[in-house]
Amino acid sequence: MISKLPDVGTTIFTVMSRRARELGALNLGQGFPDYDIDPRLAELVAEAMRAGFNQYAPMEGTGSLREAIATKLRLSYGLERDPQSEITVTLGATEAIYSAIQAAVGAGDEVIAFDPAYDSYEPAVRLAGARCIRIPLAQPGFRYDWDQVRSAFSARTRLVLFNSPHNPACVTASAGDLDALARIIRDRDILVLSDEVYEHVVFDGARHHSVLGHPELARRSFAVFSFGKTLHATGLRVGYCVAPPLLTRELRKVHQFNTFSIAHPLQEAIAGYLAEKPEGGRGLARFFQDKRDRLRAALAGSGFALPPAQGTYFQLLDFSALSKEGDLAFAERLLTEAGVATIPLAPFYESPTSLPFVRLCVAKKDSTLDEAARRLGGFAERLRRGAA
Repeated sequence: MISKLPDVGTTIFTVMSRRARELGALNLGQGFPDYDIDPRLAELVAEAMRAGFNQYAPMEGTGSLREAIATKLRLSYGLERDPQSEITVTLGATEAIYSAIQAAVGAGDEVIAFDPAYDSYEPAVRLAGARCIRIPLAQPGFRYDWDQVRSAFSARTRLVLFNSPHNPACVTASAGDLDALARIIRDRDILVLSDEVYEHVVFDGARHHSVLGHPELARRSFAVFSFGKTLHATGLRVGYCVAPPLLTRELRKVHQFNTFSIAHPLQEAIAGYLAEKPEGGRGLARFFQDKRDRLRAALAGSGFALPPAQGTYFQLLDFSALSKEGDLAFAERLLTEAGVATIPLAPFYESPTSLPFVRLCVAKKDSTLDEAARRLGGFAERLRRGAA
């Protein structure tokens, strides 16, 4: 058999989580909470199953959940979207991204992505027969260089993969960034796929700028979201895609032959939960900012630098003052010597990078974060003593 993805192995998330379990390390690598979900959500799942919602859900998602999503968009952004023709429930955000890419591009097309790029993007592009053009975000601060972006476009460019709040860089796009993107693709046959799964996790009083709120981009964008992130329950695997009717029709053509429908009781439970707690997402920024700040305070003076995390429930750790190793090697040492699993950034780049960062997940119990900080601080102290 000839592999369609001969150079693709097991994801760094799976590798680090497996090794963390084997070594008994604290897992601040893969992005999932280690605390319990709201018990009310679990009750609603059980109630939905007892009520008989145990057979196939509609392909596009249950009417109750799509209506709830439309209400959420109205409350969050003041947007009116038709739940019948513009909202599709998917198997998490990853399936929405995959299905949108398969719907939007084909053989010979080119897709723009920004490094560090989430690792599911390029394989989906390649499986569609297209080519992924990777543009590194500029340093310092992982910012967009729009002149470089403009020069990367060609007559074959069909799609731009956008991600804000950005995983793993922990930065957010500005309104000016969206304006710049709109100017570049104006009068071109180019679509946008915007990964906005951390929409509610934006820090320090800032707000999320969605492509859905940008009149020019909204007309040509797939916007992808995740209930796994907003409900602290990544195992639910329930996401959704919001797009204009024409794009939604094309997305659903792929979706129906990919996953077809999503777990029926989970959809009913989430719809019920949103009806009871329509403002729930608004507390996420404060919740995760407190955890971000707790970890930052605990590591102050350790020798590690922590660049400002503008969004997501991650925090980058800059080890340049302590080691000149690459991030893959340093992450391995943190795992085996400090007992803390992290995620290096190198796997998210097309070309090798020497950036001195690893990513930490702060969606953990306070006790987990405190113990991780203790271990990381102790390891940093050992490195400083060794240098002396």
